Formats: sequence, C-alpha cells, structure tokens
Amino acid sequence: MKTKVKARTNKKEDFIDELASMMSPERAERAKSEAEKEIFHIRLSELRKKMGIRQEDIKSFTQSGISKLESRSDMKVSTLIEYLKSIGMGVEIKAYSKKVINKNIDAVTLLKV
Repeated sequence: MKTKVKARTNKKEDFIDELASMMSPERAERAKSEAEKEIFHIRLSELRKKMGIRQEDIKSFTQSGISKLESRSDMKVSTLIEYLKSIGMGVEIKAYSKKVINKNIDAVTLLKV
C-alpha cells in the first residue's frame, strides 16, 4: 500500500517539475511563491477547523478579522502567535542552513510558544 502512495507522490512531483521546466526560472519562482502563500491560507483555516473552532468562536478577533487574517498574504509573527494561541495551538520557529555544505548543522529553535 505504501508503494502506491509513493508512486502517486512521484507522479505529482514529476508533473510539477515538468510544468516548471516549461517556464522561465523567474516565472517558476513566482508561481512557487504564490502557491506557498495560498497553501499558508488554507492551512490556517484548516487548523482552526480541525480544532473544531468556528471563526465566530474566537474571542480575541472579530469574525471578519479572522476571515481577513486567514486570507492575508503576509502577517506579523505576533499576529500568527495570537491566532494560533486563540485556537489552542502553539508555534515553533526554527532556523536551519539552506546551503548543501552546511546540512550537518542542526536546526536551531528560535521561538517556541
């Protein structure tokens, strides 16, 4: 069963790689950046829903504020922390090396709330 799941994942990755190869590197990077922003929005609302909390249930924000927050393209870390705290979750921010030659350096936790 695990093999089938892995095969599907590889197909999806191959398809995304194929699409990216048809674009200029700059356009592919912009598309990736936009996709990451959309995924971030979806994840925030999914986290809230998984916790069984409606927008109206969050006391530290208005319902319209939650709606705007969940669709923002950028936000302060303090706002993200307050949002996650209000739905009963914490946040951890780690720093890690992106350079291949420094991959042996462990990630460092900068913040855990």
